[in-house]
Amino acid sequence: MFGKTTLTKTAEVEKKWVVIDASGLVVGRLATVVAMRLRGKHKASFTPHVDDGDNVIIVNADKVVLTGRKLDQKKYYHHTGFVGGIKERSAKFIMEGRFPERIVEKAVERMLPRGPLGRQQFANLRVYKGAEHPHVAQNPVSLDVGALNAKNKRSA
Repeated sequence: MFGKTTLTKTAEVEKKWVVIDASGLVVGRLATVVAMRLRGKHKASFTPHVDDGDNVIIVNADKVVLTGRKLDQKKYYHHTGFVGGIKERSAKFIMEGRFPERIVEKAVERMLPRGPLGRQQFANLRVYKGAEHPHVAQNPVSLDVGALNAKNKRSA
């Protein structure tokens, strides 16, 4: 009467490689698409306890856009481990620094589940600030996130 639910086994998973050009894309909207791809929720064979997502490459991460006044007002916190050692940095400080790709990495990381599976899925993400990436041998397929929704793309 009803169809049988199939659970994908780790050996049966087919991982694709996807490349996304992040120039002009809104950070949060890009991160949601990437998190869904990393988890594998875009596939009909999605299994919650198996890493069946794709490998995602993001290029031009230094050209992402933060909407509103987030560039000045958004704060990123980390702790040194010493008493009273909480540090904060603004999004603008990070974007103008050496590693602007960390804004995209943190946005995606915080949308993935916490735990061993989430860490395994996050390892399938590669973010580069320039247009170059060393994964040409994997033949990644281009995914145009800006064309999925008009709100995904903004001019800087």
